[in-house]
Amino acid sequence: MSRRLLAKAVAKTVDTSSLISQTAAAQLRGVSRASINELIKRGRLQTVGIAGKKFLVRSEVEAFVAQKGGRPVKRTQKRAAKASSRPKKR
Repeated sequence: MSRRLLAKAVAKTVDTSSLISQTAAAQLRGVSRASINELIKRGRLQTVGIAGKKFLVRSEVEAFVAQKGGRPVKRTQKRAAKASSRPKKR
């Protein structure tokens, strides 16, 4: 099923009063609108298109759990952090 057909099917089953704009979703999560757009682009949040505009389901935005991201710490950095936390010998 194409993404457009899926969005139409979801729009028929979702109560439109539970839809919020991307700006409202960003304010609700305490992030920027660009962050919401990035989550949409990566497929982490689904949109519903109505009249050429994209909306998100409020319950999906509220239930979203961020994943730990970024590059893993190198072993040498872990050792340096561990060494700096040890008390110095006199």
